[in-house]
Amino acid sequence: MLLGLGIALLICKRDNWFSRTLKVILVFPLMIAPVIATIIWQLMTNTSVGILEKFLNYFGVYGFPWASSPQTALFTAALIDIWVYTPFVIVLIVAGINSLPKSPFESALIDGGSAWFTFKNLTLPMLKPFLYIALIFRLMASMQEYGIIFALTKGGPGDTLMNLSLTAYNKGFAFLKFGEAMPYILFLWVVIYIISKKLVSNWLIVQRKASGR
Repeated sequence: MLLGLGIALLICKRDNWFSRTLKVILVFPLMIAPVIATIIWQLMTNTSVGILEKFLNYFGVYGFPWASSPQTALFTAALIDIWVYTPFVIVLIVAGINSLPKSPFESALIDGGSAWFTFKNLTLPMLKPFLYIALIFRLMASMQEYGIIFALTKGGPGDTLMNLSLTAYNKGFAFLKFGEAMPYILFLWVVIYIISKKLVSNWLIVQRKASGR
């Protein structure tokens, strides 16, 4: 969320060929299925031929374990998730920034408002509805993440990355214990429902505030 917000603000600050090209490039990860993206990252982090491994070698780091170690597996999965889904947040926030009214910002500029003052008192409050939409979608997708983890380590090393979705899959389809798998899915559904319902309620509130009602 923070990375997507920062990049969106940077590319919307100036409208030139570089920012327009960057917008197109940043959307590319959204066109790739998470499983394919994970395979790409597995190649890039390969300890023999991976480009990221070669990059770390320049800084004296050799044989970084990435997903093969319990200490770095979660970091690797999160890194892939960030690469795949940050553009989704960027697209939403860029759309939000482009839809904001121009007159408040022009008034702040005339009155000598600083960039931080404008961001804190104008941009951020009016962007909150878009941020909540991004947060709701990303939270629901993250809590039930399956594709990236399954393609990366199938929940390993050991059970380091075993979440509710993977546990339910293993119990239901690997061991054919569908009765044991169902509670994991139901519990995940209840948690996502409660959190999403709360976020949607907050979204309605910030939307009214952002529109001045």
